Amino acid sequence: MTLLPDYHHFDGRHWETGTICNALAYQGVTAPHTGLPYSEALLLGASGGVLMGYFSFAYHGHDPHVALLSRNTFAPVDTMLSRLGIVQHRRHANDAARGLRHLRSVLEEGLPALVWADAFSLPYTGLTGGDDTWANFPILVYGHDSVRDRVWIADRAAVGVTVTQAELETARARVKKDRFRILTIDPPDPAKLAGAVRQGIEDCLARYVTAPVKNAAANFGLAAFEHWAALLTTTTHRQSWSRVFTAGASLYAGLTSAYDYFGIGVVAAIRDRALYADFLDEAGVILNRPSLAGAADAFRACVPGWQALGEALLPDRIRPLGRVREILDRRRALFVERGGRSLVQRRRLDDRLAQIRGVMEDGFPLSPEGVRDLCADIAAQVRRVGELEREAYVALKAAMAGRGR
Repeated sequence: MTLLPDYHHFDGRHWETGTICNALAYQGVTAPHTGLPYSEALLLGASGGVLMGYFSFAYHGHDPHVALLSRNTFAPVDTMLSRLGIVQHRRHANDAARGLRHLRSVLEEGLPALVWADAFSLPYTGLTGGDDTWANFPILVYGHDSVRDRVWIADRAAVGVTVTQAELETARARVKKDRFRILTIDPPDPAKLAGAVRQGIEDCLARYVTAPVKNAAANFGLAAFEHWAALLTTTTHRQSWSRVFTAGASLYAGLTSAYDYFGIGVVAAIRDRALYADFLDEAGVILNRPSLAGAADAFRACVPGWQALGEALLPDRIRPLGRVREILDRRRALFVERGGRSLVQRRRLDDRLAQIRGVMEDGFPLSPEGVRDLCADIAAQVRRVGELEREAYVALKAAMAGRGR
């Protein structure tokens, strides 16, 4: 058995930033401006910070869904590691046996191993999908026991989770480009910290006004709020909610996925805005720029707006929808608090959600006029959040320009 001694680092809550946060904490790395482990907030900021992105998708055989992006999703791991001067050590394997040898070797060296694994293949996530469903993300392996057939993992929960060797191998083999890939990292270069912070803020500001993907200007940044609001109320656009999310199971899917869809959505935006505000507080110290405190306050002021948007999507006044919001919040909290030990409880909640979806399919609890009013309420709150985000953007841009320093 190889189990890293005294591993107790489970503060990370996101696949990329959280996994790197946990890895650095175990290696005893501390930030020069705090003397404490590098925070997940700092890693979020260095990776490119927050953004806004709105998309909807409708694939054959699946419910349509909203993809609401709330942070940089464009190579965040490589971006943050490069900017912070963290040297990467990568090992690749073409088969499970060699992948296991690499994993054991890393653990025997006393290091946690970052591996990429399909979340749908890991039993403790409780996710179910078919051959056309996968999602590969980094997780941190900190122990392996071939006799007991157990692998210990840190993955977004406040406690460790375990899988069998075969389960991990299946998850690691799911996506070809990441198959049996292992990453270990060196400590950051303190001399690069200020530059990493500055570059991260510059990225964040740019993405509020310039789309990172060509031909998608309306889907990103401040423009995305108005774009989404318009799609909620218009009937002519091919991506309008009246066409994509028709009353019934489709509308139910749109509302729930906008709120919380596999780690993205409104609940992620709430978390990420609060985290980004914490980053700006640290950035003010690192860059000796006190005016960033005002920008941090502006991003914190966005949080209640996003919370109100979540309540507009799944309002208490429509009892089945309000109940769904409670269930989604409870399911997420159970995983964070208890990890895989909450799987039975989360499956019960999933069964309840499936029952509610069935009811929605048979008859949505609103008249056509009620659906229009619901979408209009959501659109109004989307615009309110957009104004709050605009104020935060302006405050951050001014702070970095030196005004109000």
